[in-house]
Amino acid sequence: MKKLIIASVIALFILTGCNKDKDILNTLNDYNISQQDKGYHFGDKLNIPQDVLDYAEAISISFGDKETSSLSIDPKFFSLGENDVTFNIKTKSGEVLQQDATINVFAKAKARPIAYEIANQYPHDTNSFTEGFELHGDTVLESVGLDGKSKILKYTLGSRTPILEVPQPSNIFSEGITLLNDKVYQLTYKAKKGFIYDSNFKLIKEFKYPDVIAEGWGMTNDGKNLIVSDGSKNIYFLNPENPSQIVRTIAVASNTEAYDQINELEYHNGSIYANVWQKPIVLQINPANGEVTGILDFSNIAKQNTTNEDDVLNGIAFKGDNMLITGKNWSKIYEVILK
Repeated sequence: MKKLIIASVIALFILTGCNKDKDILNTLNDYNISQQDKGYHFGDKLNIPQDVLDYAEAISISFGDKETSSLSIDPKFFSLGENDVTFNIKTKSGEVLQQDATINVFAKAKARPIAYEIANQYPHDTNSFTEGFELHGDTVLESVGLDGKSKILKYTLGSRTPILEVPQPSNIFSEGITLLNDKVYQLTYKAKKGFIYDSNFKLIKEFKYPDVIAEGWGMTNDGKNLIVSDGSKNIYFLNPENPSQIVRTIAVASNTEAYDQINELEYHNGSIYANVWQKPIVLQINPANGEVTGILDFSNIAKQNTTNEDDVLNGIAFKGDNMLITGKNWSKIYEVILK
């Protein structure tokens, strides 16, 4: 009888402990969900619920292959936008509990709306599924996508007639394009490689993406590095002499929103401009840290040119200090004055 009582006590203790463990994890999960919209800023301390702190002997956070016991938002550990992490809670009884969480980190400075007015309109080939778009003088470089239809074009702004047109192999889906040091660099969508051409589109060589870059999306340059997006929240700076080498990476967020699906890129006067796939906006981004400093809302222009989920805003260039925008299969290129 005594053994039965002892066994019952032990079972009750184990059950109580398991229930407490579950309650702690639920508390942490519920708290994490409630904090996602509020987010954090670099330097903030994570506000872990008190009953979790009281139950834990130690707490650490793992993020991929990194781990920290600091409960503050350290830029060496976190990036702007969504951070998928795991809380590791060592209880006072010696067990280790784990709870997955998403921690949003936002920019401190408020992103300002940037006003504009349309200064001019130019024709654009409606057969061009625009992926890369760049202007040099009055000459447009355009990378046109889709399997079996991909090509790179060179034409004069205001004309639909190509000066130079080079079709891509049928298994290549063309993406972003940029001109740096008289070389044309071009991304591909899923082939995990890019191309380097001379100014007449003669192929110089191919290069392989770094493994962390899942797909090729947008491309520009700052005069020193190639700047590439892959449809995530990240923007990568690559060495143009060895485009398989990542120089550094930034992630993109405003003071209220984490962005992913960063797409077509353009660098101008110390800022990166990027459109977000399926959204009629262009973000002005600080290239030093990924903070969104301004937002252009092109909803009215996009409505006039978008009839389905494919023909979306996707083309940014600069004509002096005026911005040019277009989209996939749009009939027009718009020149806008930024206020």
